[in-house]
Amino acid sequence: MALQPGTKAPAFSLKTKTADGLKDVALADTAGQKQTVLLFFPLAFTSVCTTEMCSVSQGLDAYKSLNAAVYAISVDSPFAQEAWAKANAITIPILSDFNKDVAKAYDVLYADLLGFKGVAKRSAFVIGVDGVIKYSSSSDDPKQMPDFAAIQAALK
Repeated sequence: MALQPGTKAPAFSLKTKTADGLKDVALADTAGQKQTVLLFFPLAFTSVCTTEMCSVSQGLDAYKSLNAAVYAISVDSPFAQEAWAKANAITIPILSDFNKDVAKAYDVLYADLLGFKGVAKRSAFVIGVDGVIKYSSSSDDPKQMPDFAAIQAALK
């Protein structure tokens, strides 16, 4: 079961690929300053994941107005993530959990999804400025989108 509200969010540092090269992004980067939304998704270049990340990218201003940083996380390589983001105009920072450590820490890793071992479940977490999880959802159905209204409500 995914980590629940009231739990201290596990720290992490993951790679993202930008035009300037690989960059480290850590949960500590927003600690004490902003709330953080983590959106785990199974795989880049899939239809539901593309729909989700394009939608979130288009609505990033709503999250910024709620003092929140938003990050997407998958087990894809940062290079595949960058190509996918460019091809689909995805502007949300996408972090590579290639080693699957963060998905394990948040307990959102499929043992097996359609024959793929260790893919992140479609999950969402809202982490307060204090580093404590305020909202958590995870679905065993990879086609089920997070409840974005509930995520934004948790940020208020």
